[in-house]
Amino acid sequence: MDEIDKRLGVHVAADELLGLAWLVATGDDVTAGAAGHLDAARNAPVRTDTIFRISSMTKPLTAAAASILIDDGVLDPAEPVDRLLPELAGLRVLAHPAADITDTVAANRSITVDDLLTFRLGWGMDFADFAPKPFDAAWSEVGLGWGPPTPAQMLPPDIWLERLGTLPLQYQPGERWLYHVGAQILGFLIARAAGTSLSEFLAERLLRPLGMTDTGFSVPPEKLARFGPHYTELDGARTVFDPAVGQWSNPPAFEGGGDGLVSTLADYHRFARMLGNGGELDGTRILSEQAVATMTTNHLTPEQLARGGPGPDDSAGWGYGVGVQLRDQPDGPRAGAYGWAGGLGSIWSNDGDVTAILLTNQSWSEAGPLPVFATFEQILGELARGCDPV
Repeated sequence: MDEIDKRLGVHVAADELLGLAWLVATGDDVTAGAAGHLDAARNAPVRTDTIFRISSMTKPLTAAAASILIDDGVLDPAEPVDRLLPELAGLRVLAHPAADITDTVAANRSITVDDLLTFRLGWGMDFADFAPKPFDAAWSEVGLGWGPPTPAQMLPPDIWLERLGTLPLQYQPGERWLYHVGAQILGFLIARAAGTSLSEFLAERLLRPLGMTDTGFSVPPEKLARFGPHYTELDGARTVFDPAVGQWSNPPAFEGGGDGLVSTLADYHRFARMLGNGGELDGTRILSEQAVATMTTNHLTPEQLARGGPGPDDSAGWGYGVGVQLRDQPDGPRAGAYGWAGGLGSIWSNDGDVTAILLTNQSWSEAGPLPVFATFEQILGELARGCDPV
């Protein structure tokens, strides 16, 4: 614990970020720590029970919720989503990715549940090509939101889906891995399939059974003392992205299945343990073993990985809502490890019997993850290989 605290604390001492909390578990041996402060005034320290905005670490929880409905027989991975989301029926597809928004062809088939879970629906962020295109302008023009999570500023779900259905797909369904949008749509699909809100379904079938008492789409008043501002870098200076009493202080109309949740180390560790235990925790079964295997196995083809997947090369694939490591990393996770990160400054990995979680109150910069994340992945790699973190 002292060595991990020291190595991570160096980044806080260097003012790379204001505060962080971390957890490392090897089997039943759990160690956690914290460094820094909740806000720039440095009035309150970050603690191991601090509540953080976990942004894209929401995606694995949403995929688990959909997998519960697949276990229940309510959803079928192969079925078209337009049965429950008629707004997405009869879609067109861009003739090529840089085409004008009106230059389209017919879709070869409908989007399926599996497409949403594997991010192969045909909409999303292209990690291999960030060049501006006419589609990007059209997306912004209809107000669908693109970038860091802003739950209080998003359209209500029905309007969001209606406007989404007016746009063509960027690629044919099943063709490419594209980031994020599939998880947002998946959240709305879960709500319609379950006949309730996404937050209520998550609470009933995932959060309460796992004892994840601090995870949700907002922070109630009695917990705000454990929740601080979130920071980002603007023109080289640290600035407030969201105050403590900000966009997460009230339940949002738009419950983003891709980026909307807050959580804690302890809560997310219980979710990670459930997956690591094959879908069961403390005698309560959440998912079937088959569902966990499907979630944590790569579904992308070599051709899809070569065209652009979740990693900077083809060493990481994608399961259902999680990244899956395909090759050992010299200073990081091993093949078979799975997990995901959040652009607001968080990461989680299950690597064999080692679980690691890092939560911070500083967004990634335009250059990518802060250096503290490379240090944390090195620590994870050392522990997964049976070495002391030195």
